Amino acid sequence: MQVGMVGLGKMGANMVRRLMAGGHSCVGFDVNPDNVEKLKSEGADGAINLEDFVAKLQAPRIVWCMVPAGDLTESTVMAVAELLESGDIIVDGGNSFYKDDVRRAEMLSKKGIQYIDVGTSGGVWGVERGYCLMIGGPEQAVSLMDPVFKALAPGKGDIEVTPGRPSSTNSVEQGYIHCGPAGSGHFVKMIHNGIEYGMMMAYAEGFDIMRNANSQNLPENLRYDLNLTDIAEVWRRGSVVSSWLLDLTATALVEDPELSTYSGYVEDSGEGRWTVQAAIDEAVPAHVLTAALYARFRSRQQNTFADKMISAMRKKFGGHIEKKLS
Repeated sequence: MQVGMVGLGKMGANMVRRLMAGGHSCVGFDVNPDNVEKLKSEGADGAINLEDFVAKLQAPRIVWCMVPAGDLTESTVMAVAELLESGDIIVDGGNSFYKDDVRRAEMLSKKGIQYIDVGTSGGVWGVERGYCLMIGGPEQAVSLMDPVFKALAPGKGDIEVTPGRPSSTNSVEQGYIHCGPAGSGHFVKMIHNGIEYGMMMAYAEGFDIMRNANSQNLPENLRYDLNLTDIAEVWRRGSVVSSWLLDLTATALVEDPELSTYSGYVEDSGEGRWTVQAAIDEAVPAHVLTAALYARFRSRQQNTFADKMISAMRKKFGGHIEKKLS
């Protein structure tokens, strides 16, 4: 199939490469012409602007948008929609808010344009490992694009079917799923990222505790000088906490055991906030995910007003004097 990709950053460009490796033809456009030229040298067709981009696509046109979520995605989708016709398909593969997908799908349907939202997990490694895809949108359009999703997904590989689950040709065993109507793909990806926040926080806190196991505040016979790099490595082998996140953690520790090149300032893409808001809307307790989100906020400040207030109260009720930082 032919796929047009708008946004040729790390994710978009690698998705084009994986699609071409799977036998699909691709037309690419990016506001940075160097990104377009790079992919043209690898076999893709390129466009100088959106008009040129759409003109090179065959009907029914498939336009996959891989640009940062928010205003840029909104403006890109609307600009592309102005150039498309009834029967064409727009795919948003970024990290959009699912309620925006619902609104855009309803808006575009009036013009006969089908809208698909795809939660895409795999990061910069997806070109080799494949992308786990969580898809929302109309059945007809999703079925039409099945060859595209199959090429991007990891495939079954050597992962055994879950015990008790009947083996089938279901796409979930290939690494992609049609979750439901508009917005459902990004909703599932939103929760996926919320869980990711919690998992990352659990690893981070656990390793921090081990790193401080030789604290001078501990009795000498209870101090341990632990090799975190080796512990990460041994946990990768047979441990119940093994995961790809642990694999990446082990790699980071090999490269920089003290993580001295990192500031500890942790951003959030927005999906953690949306997950917490969804939990509030549904009255579902989400202690871990909420705490993990707040920890990211906390990482961006050295001494908050709350910290100062607690310190002040401790001094007032117990005479506790702040430890002077060196």
